[in-house]
Amino acid sequence: MTPSAKDCRPKHRESNSPSAKNNLILISPDGQFDLVLLEQIREGIEGAFGFPTVIRSLLDDVEFAYDPKRRQYHSTAILEQLAAVAPPEAYKVLAITRVDLFIPILTYVFGEAQLGGKACIISTHRLMGAGPVVTGVDLYARMAKEAKHELGHTFNLQHCRDPACLMHYCRSEVDVDRKMDQLCRYCRVLLMNALKKLEAEKDGVRKRIKTPAGLAESDKYSKN
Repeated sequence: MTPSAKDCRPKHRESNSPSAKNNLILISPDGQFDLVLLEQIREGIEGAFGFPTVIRSLLDDVEFAYDPKRRQYHSTAILEQLAAVAPPEAYKVLAITRVDLFIPILTYVFGEAQLGGKACIISTHRLMGAGPVVTGVDLYARMAKEAKHELGHTFNLQHCRDPACLMHYCRSEVDVDRKMDQLCRYCRVLLMNALKKLEAEKDGVRKRIKTPAGLAESDKYSKN
């Protein structure tokens, strides 16, 4: 039997990113998954975004998002709940589920993300089907790509026109397999800008905390 993801304590390497020292990305599996899959996704996220990444289930199930008319699960509702229960140390949260996801304007989705927000989700339902390998395709690698794609949206990256870029919009599983598992040069620049903005905001918070109240008050008047 595959061990429960809740019992998983994966080892992760130390990151040199200043952003990573006070924040982490949390992978929240919905149920039990092969730990090889979870570890491949975790390592891919750390490599792409530079944040320490841990595995910890946040939701007992996603039945609250089930739509009986469509016989699918509304992914936006799951994202809202994920963001609400995320611990303070989690800068971003990625949920992994087996259920078939949808949003009202589409028949189905491989995943969804809060653009520039905290939460995202991917599903194995259409990306993996019954197992890790189908006709020579590495489905674990496919899932890792989709995980990084959705997380990219939470860093405010939008869909890219480059069909080889990780952020390219995919209409089918074949499209996912065709694109790279990396960002194109343009999207890498956008991600670096997002991370620099995060560092600037954190530095500003630290400075405000360390500045004595009297000095902060006089500084405020000097600027007017």
